[in-house]
Amino acid sequence: MGRSTTAPRPRRPLSADLGALRRGLRRRAGRTRRLAQRLAAQAAASWRSSLQVRIGAITMLVAGTVVVIVSLVLFSQIRDQLLSVKEQAAIDQVQTGVVYAQNEVAGIAAGDGASVRATLDRTVKQLKERGSPAGDFEVVMVYRTGDSERPPAVSQRGIYPAIPPELRADVASGGQYAQYALVPDGSGLARPTYLVGAPVPTGAGSAEQIELYYAFPLDQEAESLSLFRSTVVISGIALTLFVVGIALLVTRLVVDPVRRAAGIAQRLAEGQLEERMAVRGEDDLARLATSFNAMADSLQRQITQLESLSQLQQRFTSDVSHELRTPLTTVQMAAEVLYESRADFPPHVARSAELMHTELDRFEGLLTDLLEISRYDAGAAVLDWEPTDLGALVRRVAAGMSALAGRHGCELTVSGPAQDVIAEVDARRVERILRNLVGNAIEHGTGKPVEITWAANRTAAAVTVRDHGVGLSSAEAQHVFDRFWRADPSRVRTVGGSGLGLSISLEDARLHGGWLQVWGQPGVGAQFRLTLPLSAGADLSSSPLPLRPAVLRRPRGAG
Repeated sequence: MGRSTTAPRPRRPLSADLGALRRGLRRRAGRTRRLAQRLAAQAAASWRSSLQVRIGAITMLVAGTVVVIVSLVLFSQIRDQLLSVKEQAAIDQVQTGVVYAQNEVAGIAAGDGASVRATLDRTVKQLKERGSPAGDFEVVMVYRTGDSERPPAVSQRGIYPAIPPELRADVASGGQYAQYALVPDGSGLARPTYLVGAPVPTGAGSAEQIELYYAFPLDQEAESLSLFRSTVVISGIALTLFVVGIALLVTRLVVDPVRRAAGIAQRLAEGQLEERMAVRGEDDLARLATSFNAMADSLQRQITQLESLSQLQQRFTSDVSHELRTPLTTVQMAAEVLYESRADFPPHVARSAELMHTELDRFEGLLTDLLEISRYDAGAAVLDWEPTDLGALVRRVAAGMSALAGRHGCELTVSGPAQDVIAEVDARRVERILRNLVGNAIEHGTGKPVEITWAANRTAAAVTVRDHGVGLSSAEAQHVFDRFWRADPSRVRTVGGSGLGLSISLEDARLHGGWLQVWGQPGVGAQFRLTLPLSAGADLSSSPLPLRPAVLRRPRGAG
């Protein structure tokens, strides 16, 4: 049988592996960055929206800072106290050891090196056996002769090299000195040690000198400080969390009633006037709830009273308007007879018949407007939607108002797109809006031209009526749609009207879901803009025409 051989699979290039690794790292870094940004955004939102989170964070920061400062101060004091006790016990031990070593080396044979070393080792052994309240220690004795070329005799040769040279020099100069240093233990591991050195007086010649060094390891103190540090850290964290927990609990006790009050206030604003806060106890929060409920009761009474007054006013206006219809019809019939026969009357009687006829027409218009306003107040006004060509409607209004404009020496100009603009509106109400706007512009235009412009985009249509008369200030523009309001009460109406035309026009525009806005400037004129959605029930986001008219540039070299 022959052996089948399998072709080796080609190896993937190393550069491809590195590229895939880099892409994976970039994707992971991107996910991590997005997660961090999302968490940061959530934390920022919690910080802005939650008083409890802010108080908890601030309390944690303050409590943590205080705990850290107190812990550092306590740790420093305890460390200094431990080391102070250690230092005092070590110094006492050294002084006792110097006296003992002096007695032991009093008869040392200076010339015999073996005898000197044996004496030093024996003295060191006996000193170590004596024990010390300062804890464990090591003893090093150094015997120096006057010969500088001859090395000193040293016990504990493993420790002596670790003694700092400056400490050796100080002790060699005479006197007792101490210093902290790192000294290796039996395993060669360096550990913090408190070194104390002192010369040992001898009866030999002045060229000979014996030095005694005590090495007190600080292992026990380091262990105690480490235990204290751990205890302080754990206690500090526990204390901080405990304080933060108390702060959050107290804050919750205060914030929860405020949150409930905010929720109840929102429901009150939505019309649920029966909502009240629960009163528990007799503390400040209970008094807050009691005051809040008293305020809600007062608001409910006032709102109920205002609603009753409003309904009474609406019913009174509607009833009066209806009741005046019958006598007005009778008076109109009689006035019509007198008006048609005015040619047979003396001039002053004929003039009276004309004035009565005119004022009765105005009175009828006022009743009609009052009835319309009462329908809006009662919420009974409805629209008769139908597709309407706004351009044709604007031109029809302009044609109807041309006679009035001619009597006031005012020129009406109409401009708009060539194509038809079809909108779903109540044509009767829109025509009434435009008649009111054009009539208002003629009355206040002081004989100057009145410009009517319309335009449309994909979602809305707009009509502007611009006059160049007395204009409006910003304060007057805020009241121009108020009922029976006049910018100048002393000004006599030349067009007539009930004083409700602009108010009704605003209600008609709102009923269509549209805007009726005004711009004015004293001495420059005013411009009203009506914006309507092309489709019934659609929302408006913008208008095809600007509210403020464009300012014409002055020619160069003028004034």
